Amino acid sequence: MFAVTILGNNSAIPTPERHPTAQVLTYNDQLMLIDCGEGTQTQLAKYKVRRGKIRYIFISHLHGDHYFGLIGLINSMSLLGRIEPLTVFGPPGLWDILELQLRHAATTLRFELQFQPLTPESAGVLFQDKDMEVSCFPTRHRIPCYGFAFSVQRRKRRIIPEQTRAYEIPSAFFSHLADGEDYIRKDGTIVKNDWVTLPPNPARRYVYCADSIYDEELVPWLQDADLMYHETTYLDDLRQRAADRYHSTTVQAATLAGMAGARRLLIGHFSSKYTELQPFLDECIPVFPNTELALEGATYII
Repeated sequence: MFAVTILGNNSAIPTPERHPTAQVLTYNDQLMLIDCGEGTQTQLAKYKVRRGKIRYIFISHLHGDHYFGLIGLINSMSLLGRIEPLTVFGPPGLWDILELQLRHAATTLRFELQFQPLTPESAGVLFQDKDMEVSCFPTRHRIPCYGFAFSVQRRKRRIIPEQTRAYEIPSAFFSHLADGEDYIRKDGTIVKNDWVTLPPNPARRYVYCADSIYDEELVPWLQDADLMYHETTYLDDLRQRAADRYHSTTVQAATLAGMAGARRLLIGHFSSKYTELQPFLDECIPVFPNTELALEGATYII
């Protein structure tokens, strides 16, 4: 399964119903946390996400609603006996903050905490893990801020069972077929790989755009996303306020999704001034029909 679960969908100020930004990306048995606003570990518990399975954490920028929950989560992981390494990606100053917090609390973690700084030079592929490739890109916000793209492509070819039976290929050879090899029968006859397999499934992409003013230069990074997340802090009548605060509106996010050829748009980071979320959807759909609200506790299959 390749999916994202929303833990927090609000902007700077939490409300009793909505929490600051945090998302969990799931790919098979791998979990990755994207941003970690205040209350994230409570949300993890509420929605039964196994925090011990989180291997990577991505922090987009150093505004509190995107990382104030991080030190608490890290500390809890240690108290619960975690021993596996944890890798955190974020702006360079984040490491200074974490070291300060741990030092003044006289905390020694039971696991290795690894840190990878994000800089403008980091734009591009951060790492590859099995079938997953993770990239980052800068967005335009008041302070350095980064978005993330997660691409999954199974590199193995897909077996056609009825064809392998027809050519009497033993199951012990299936792993070689998946790697693209031909099969040679005992009589020397060659069974071509493409007779019994199909190409790998197309890559699937989730792009998390983080906080940003409306910026058409982001389009190449958002291109062809199966699911694209973009902030919509304000409804479109507050476009000037959004620009002043380096945020975006509903119509702006929907416009970018259309320009990027995204298949689906997920909107979030709602200002606490709004109590109802339906108007956000109502403004996006005329511009980009395949828009969904990022609802806390909801999981979106990619």
